Amino acid sequence: MKKIAATVITSLALIGAPAAFAQAAAPAAAAPAAAGAAAVDPAAMAAAKELFASMNYRALMVDSMAKMSQGLASSIRAGAEAGIDANPKATPEQKRQARAKMEAELPKVIAGMQEVMNDPSLVDEIMTQTVPLYARTFSADELKQIAAFYRTPVGAKMLSAMPQLMGEGMQIGQQIVSSRIGPMMQKLQKATQ
Repeated sequence: MKKIAATVITSLALIGAPAAFAQAAAPAAAAPAAAGAAAVDPAAMAAAKELFASMNYRALMVDSMAKMSQGLASSIRAGAEAGIDANPKATPEQKRQARAKMEAELPKVIAGMQEVMNDPSLVDEIMTQTVPLYARTFSADELKQIAAFYRTPVGAKMLSAMPQLMGEGMQIGQQIVSSRIGPMMQKLQKATQ
């Protein structure tokens, strides 16, 4: 079931979008130091944690994961269907059989992915690894300034709009990815034959 596997991989690639969006929301900064290249300043670590608190980052991530989890079934189904439909060598009967097989396997794949995405430790792990990223990228003073921004009316508005923007952005991304999965699957099928 290469089609479902390819769609799952694509969906997993989109999971990182909330963290990436939150990072993009911060003002531009110099490129981060190479991971592990230098010790992280404890003051910057504390300021990064303060920033995450001001952003209500945990709740934002939990909400984002829940939204992605809800849209997962339709996204995976659309990608798998596009892959099946794009196979020019499959007869209508073969496509019908492939869809039946997909429908039989899809619930297990989706349930497994939703279990991973709804695991509270996922957000903990993301936060644990993201705090040092911010601390390496920004100074303690810069992190305090960013946190102060999120406490302003404009910053608060940005944070309140972020889940909707991310949700709509994810839908746009999923539509674009889904439209490209079919041709990609066709190329993969040709290459493996």
